[in-house]
Amino acid sequence: MSKTDLYDAIARTGKALAHGKRLEIVELLAQGERPVQDLARTVELKLSTASAHLQVLRQAGLVTARAEGTKIFYRLAGDDVATLMSVLCRVADTHQAEVEAARRAYLDHDDIRLVGREELLSSAAHGTALVLDVRPSQEYEAGHLPGAVSIPLEELADRLDEIPADTEVVAYCRGRYCVLSYDAVRLLRAHGRDAALLDEGVLEWRSDGLVTP
Repeated sequence: MSKTDLYDAIARTGKALAHGKRLEIVELLAQGERPVQDLARTVELKLSTASAHLQVLRQAGLVTARAEGTKIFYRLAGDDVATLMSVLCRVADTHQAEVEAARRAYLDHDDIRLVGREELLSSAAHGTALVLDVRPSQEYEAGHLPGAVSIPLEELADRLDEIPADTEVVAYCRGRYCVLSYDAVRLLRAHGRDAALLDEGVLEWRSDGLVTP
């Protein structure tokens, strides 16, 4: 074995992540274990295509699988995989102008106040902010930010009376590029609520071991 062999072996991890749909799958698996059928539906792929992407990730040691009846469930091999994904996104966002341009075009967040981790923890501790998880309920149950309240985006308009009118709402979802929380903030503001967006999501908090069951 040579040094080249060593680096080639390491490079296979990077190669496994070198596809947009595989990055989406990793972000979803950072929310918790999921069956392949659910993953395929959520990332809008045929079952066979999603399975092929999962096999690439599995061969690179980034995900693991288990069988339950006729279903195959996948999960991240460890929280360090979420860390790798989080760091990859931040490096790309910082050093690739096209990533920033694509992010702005996709999320259009210029009118939304962003809240950082320290501000959120301080506000939540002092009771001046409500932390709102707008992901599907099964994702919340698999793991969420400490003290967060679960109201899935699709239910938010009908459950506004559950949110105190005099408290700022800080919404979050799967990761910093997840559109659900952006839509939630706009909906809340359209109904006269004080709402802001956490500039991270479960992906980033999980990478630091801060997600609670």
